[in-house]
Amino acid sequence: MPSAVRFGVNYTPSEGWFHHWLDFDLDSVRADLDSIAALGLDHIRVFPLWPYFQPNRTLIRPRAVEQLVALADAAAERGLDVNVDGLQGHLSSFDFLPAWTRTWHRRNLFTDPDVLGGQENLLRTLAAALADRPNFIGMTLGNEVNQFSSGPHPDPDRATSDEIDTWLTRMLAACEEGAPGRLHLHAEYDATWYQDDQPFTPGQAARHGAVTAVHSWVFNGTAQRHGRTSVPAEHHAAYLVELSKAWADDPHRPVWLQEVGAPAPLVPAEHAAAFTEATVAGALDCPGLWGITWWCSHDVSRDLADFPELEYGLGLLTNDRKPKDMARVLERAAREPSQAPPARTTALAVPADPAVRSLCAPGGPVFDAFFRLVADGARPTTVLDVLAADQEHLSARGITEVVTPDQVLPHPPGGTRS
Repeated sequence: MPSAVRFGVNYTPSEGWFHHWLDFDLDSVRADLDSIAALGLDHIRVFPLWPYFQPNRTLIRPRAVEQLVALADAAAERGLDVNVDGLQGHLSSFDFLPAWTRTWHRRNLFTDPDVLGGQENLLRTLAAALADRPNFIGMTLGNEVNQFSSGPHPDPDRATSDEIDTWLTRMLAACEEGAPGRLHLHAEYDATWYQDDQPFTPGQAARHGAVTAVHSWVFNGTAQRHGRTSVPAEHHAAYLVELSKAWADDPHRPVWLQEVGAPAPLVPAEHAAAFTEATVAGALDCPGLWGITWWCSHDVSRDLADFPELEYGLGLLTNDRKPKDMARVLERAAREPSQAPPARTTALAVPADPAVRSLCAPGGPVFDAFFRLVADGARPTTVLDVLAADQEHLSARGITEVVTPDQVLPHPPGGTRS
């Protein structure tokens, strides 16, 4: 019996990377999908580059949409479901924004009425094109679009949290109009959970859309500070899954580990399989996990220039579609039956105020306390400090004990909490 948790991969074409949309070769795509399906995975996440699909605000290229549908149909033939990221957006250190939002046409991505209308039209169009495909999971608004909204981006599109809330509501509604009843969501990088001035908030991540998405990368200071084999590095993905639950209104809201990978040199290639195994095991111990979608399917070709070094080797498969050891780890996890893990009964209280969410970041007391609990053999989750005494809320989540960071951190490893 297959695992109840979904296992998939972020699809990076082996030929041309995401520029393959410019010279779309369905035979090459089919060969890529064959190599993915051979691992026993059940879904892919697909990235149509925004400037290629909507080069003008009022022009969505029909041929590009047809190619996206052809890719989805090829995936269906191989038993793969498809999630589509609509606004690309940002990928692997490169920004892909249409010319009608930049330079002489500089307009805010989150607040300009004309830009919002164009975005809605693209999302609605892509969703509608796939709405009748049984293997279409739904839309993700875009890949880590929060990185455009504040520093460290060199040219951010500033917006308030209220404006972001309006943007999320409108964009998700456009997806629903195009494909009613599908699993539509949004996804940000971990600044949403860790950066005090980030206008995309944890509450928005855990309440807008059908599921909560988290993206886990240990190059955020975790591996640098603690090392690749440390408890924080091997359980960082699980931490984000459990941290996200503090802000969810629905006590049973599913969480999708939508991006996670083994980044060199912090995780050297010879240790990637062990890191993958530990990360997957930690995530599978999180109740309510919707799925794990590894980054990424295939290595970036060395023929392509200017990528950060780590991007070239993140694939489960080589550029010539050969599986690596870490691919076999994910394959085993996908093929093995699994049981839903029991509730996590110990909750760490975290601050509800997003202005101090850096307390949850690497080096912060919430982060350190969570992993002290893990190191001591606990299976912690999190709860907002303002709900720590709400017995109805705690009961709904199966929580029987709430501790604060200052209760956890003073005791030595293996000691007893006060």
